[in-house]
Amino acid sequence: MLLIHCPWCGERAELEFRHCGEAHLARPTNPATLTDAEWAEYLAFRDNHRGWVRERWRHVHGCGRFFNALRHTLTDRFAASYKTGEAWPEPPA
Repeated sequence: MLLIHCPWCGERAELEFRHCGEAHLARPTNPATLTDAEWAEYLAFRDNHRGWVRERWRHVHGCGRFFNALRHTLTDRFAASYKTGEAWPEPPA
């Protein structure tokens, strides 16, 4: 079973968590001025590459808080987890 480290609760089983997509996305400052295509780009299109990605997670069956994690998409290895608002770590070499 995959173990995920919650910055508030510690290491727990993956079943307690929900993946919430790409982390560090900036919401448009004035969405009303966007075209339909630009709004669709913001809502639906995300980077989906191999390797290290920064993701947003929620500890649903624990503290209920959101946090960010650095995870490798091919191996599912978590290199770090950190609270929302904290600086993100660099991927391992």
